[in-house]
Amino acid sequence: MRTPERLTLSVVPGIPLIKAGDDLGALIIAAVAQAKLDVGDGDIVAVAQKAVSKAQGRCVDLATVTPSWRARAIAIEVDKDPRLVEVILAESVRIVRKGPGVLIVEHGSGCIMANAGVDQSNTPSGAGAEPVLLLPKNCDAAAESLRAALTAHFAKRLGVVINDSFGRPWRRGTVGVALGAAGIPALRNLRGQPDLNGRPLQFTETGFADEIAAAAALLMGQADEGHPVVLVSGFAPSDAAIAARALIRPAAEDLFR
Repeated sequence: MRTPERLTLSVVPGIPLIKAGDDLGALIIAAVAQAKLDVGDGDIVAVAQKAVSKAQGRCVDLATVTPSWRARAIAIEVDKDPRLVEVILAESVRIVRKGPGVLIVEHGSGCIMANAGVDQSNTPSGAGAEPVLLLPKNCDAAAESLRAALTAHFAKRLGVVINDSFGRPWRRGTVGVALGAAGIPALRNLRGQPDLNGRPLQFTETGFADEIAAAAALLMGQADEGHPVVLVSGFAPSDAAIAARALIRPAAEDLFR
């Protein structure tokens, strides 16, 4: 895959507020047609995690949650609602770090993140008295389902990235990262390729899906922008498709674990 000299990122306008059970692929197709956007071979569609979660009905009403004794004890340490902590624990496989106002966990998907991605902002209306939104189930499979629907309609070779905003240790600020990917090489191995001096690269791997997710996040925004879908044009990925799961560093290689 050659690095392009120019990329075009376009918000797909007109995506309605997503409800549980909505056909997200059909909504994206309709919005692209309404906006008269050109979809080209090799384009990548970036979709906000919350849109996928809402379509999957991944919402929990805290009013229905009874916290365990463990959740109550941790809630005191981190100064959070014990019901919220219970939901976070149910989505997690282990606690990585905790402190006042902070609960960093390993999500069931393998991602290390704050609060297991459980979010109280921009939750769907009618989802209960105190709704919180969970991450999608199997983001790679969700990305593949969207890719198949979009590819079948547009008759183009397309990629899909499902992105979310993550904080990072040792650095302030959130950035977009890929939770799911389909039709693109989420992780690209550049080892063996020559540098400018002809010296072969020995260790370089690039998180291609994360780079796409971060670029798309610039247009999606973080607050009330309402831009959950971005079309990325200019790449023509020729490498074999690799799912976003490959971006998770195996425990044996994790020097910080």
